[in-house]
Amino acid sequence: MTITIVGVGLISGSFALAMKEKGFAKKVIGVSRTQASIDKALQLGIIDEALPLAEAVAASDLIYVAIPVDATLSVMSEIMDLITDKQIVTDAGSTKYRLCRMLEHHPKRKQYVAAHPMWGTENSGPEAAVKNAFAGRACVICEKENSLPSAVAFIEKVYTTFGMHIIYMDAYEHDRHVAYVSHISHITSFALANTVLEKEKEEEAIFELASGGFESTVRLAKSSPAMWAPIFLENKENILEVLKEHIKQLRKFSTALEQQNQEALVAIMQQANTIKKVLNPQFGKQKDT
Repeated sequence: MTITIVGVGLISGSFALAMKEKGFAKKVIGVSRTQASIDKALQLGIIDEALPLAEAVAASDLIYVAIPVDATLSVMSEIMDLITDKQIVTDAGSTKYRLCRMLEHHPKRKQYVAAHPMWGTENSGPEAAVKNAFAGRACVICEKENSLPSAVAFIEKVYTTFGMHIIYMDAYEHDRHVAYVSHISHITSFALANTVLEKEKEEEAIFELASGGFESTVRLAKSSPAMWAPIFLENKENILEVLKEHIKQLRKFSTALEQQNQEALVAIMQQANTIKKVLNPQFGKQKDT
């Protein structure tokens, strides 16, 4: 099959590499606003050809959209107006509610599968694309009942072949959950990086003394602002709810420290330790036996 990736970057590039490796795609067409991304993707063998959007859509069996969310609504609307009933459209967006509502009554809505492969890194651009990117992670499919069963089945087959497991969600619930498990992590990382940069003026000290824990915590602060600012704004209601709770938890730490309350500090951290049973169920089973 021929596929088009709209947005030639980390996610779409990794998707294109996997589609070729697993035998789904014989040809990959790239669509991008920047010639530099096209040139790099061609050089790396991620795409085989670059075309304008309308020509790329007309030549493809599958259209895969992975662009910043502030551009997604208009681009997806254009794509949906171009496709035939023989094509499938899917995306990799981190928010789904507004997009699903926009397309809810579109005559080609059933050709669209709202998917979110839960994978990414702090890097961006086609040069950041990697093989075997999605293995072992979850892919969320939203509102599968509004898509053609055959289209859903194909996207399921693609991602399970990549090594992902599939989760089904309502679009609103998806956006609420990713605010807690994804978006807040990026905000916390950006904030921590700025805290250290503001207070620690000795760059050499940061470099020399920063441990693995600090580096892993601020890793996400290297993520693209052009991608994440629109995500935060798109999902602001859910993120603000998460931020209120996060600030509340930080205040608990602050109060315990101010009061030199070791018992309270231990209790806060012990409660946090229980996340191990959630993130690693096998750990919980071992502890209980």
